Amino acid sequence: MKYIIALFMFFVWLPFQVFASETAGSAETKFVDVGGVKLAYREIGSGDPIIMFTRLRGTIDTWDPAFVDALADGYRVIMVDYPGVGYSEGQLAPDMVVVADTMAKFAEAVGVRKFNLVSWSWGGALGQTFLVKHPEMVNRAVLMGTNPAGEVEHAMRDDWFKLAVKPVNDLKDEETLFFEPAYAESLAAAKASHDRIYARPGVTERIPSTMDEFNPYFAAAQKFHEDKQGIREALTKSNVPMLIICGDNDPGTPADNWFPLVRKIPRAQLLVMPRTGHGPHHQFPQLSADYIHAFLKAEL
Repeated sequence: MKYIIALFMFFVWLPFQVFASETAGSAETKFVDVGGVKLAYREIGSGDPIIMFTRLRGTIDTWDPAFVDALADGYRVIMVDYPGVGYSEGQLAPDMVVVADTMAKFAEAVGVRKFNLVSWSWGGALGQTFLVKHPEMVNRAVLMGTNPAGEVEHAMRDDWFKLAVKPVNDLKDEETLFFEPAYAESLAAAKASHDRIYARPGVTERIPSTMDEFNPYFAAAQKFHEDKQGIREALTKSNVPMLIICGDNDPGTPADNWFPLVRKIPRAQLLVMPRTGHGPHHQFPQLSADYIHAFLKAEL
């Protein structure tokens, strides 16, 4: 009888053990129908939902697993590929508002009515658009390595943009794209992050790599900075709490661009992380997750 009980307990325990051990590196790719298009996503953890909007050319593969795993401590973290990107079907719309509407439908399709938004770079521009157009769906918003809507005073560096649109980026490119190559600790963090991301096979094959694939991103970004939708002004009236995380030497989206605006946003906080560039959460995955957790849990 004791052997039967032990066997029963093993099979009861096993699913929970498998669930508990799932990480960003091992999470399965799932699909959900959104307006007749299959969108790919992965999720880990449990608790209040976090949905992540990624960068130009980013996919569900290219988030640093260390950051995602740390972020999922106490939260249900959901990563999604935009239409026509990564594992998703369809085509990326050349308009942030259209993509934001699609992401709202995606959230509903995976059973999420309200969530915490964590967004990066191009995804941070999308995040600003989303929280203005769908404020009822956003609990709190984190904007990382991104520019505010409208005109910005400090442009991206030309050499940085040339690297950003190379068909394939190697570790050397990533040191400049996402880190701060002037510092040895940042270079070490770049290699560690790169190794974690590319531990999953087939990552490069899913990253957009042609100008035809880049153009919808560029067109959407241009409209975002022309700002005929009034996103910048709407941010100054938004009641959504925002945490803006920047690297102190970001060659793509300089932190300085937020200084004229952040004091005008009623519930915004600006955090500048040292000796890093466009990907502070890849250089400091645990620390960035800790800051985000503190922000999400804080009495504001």
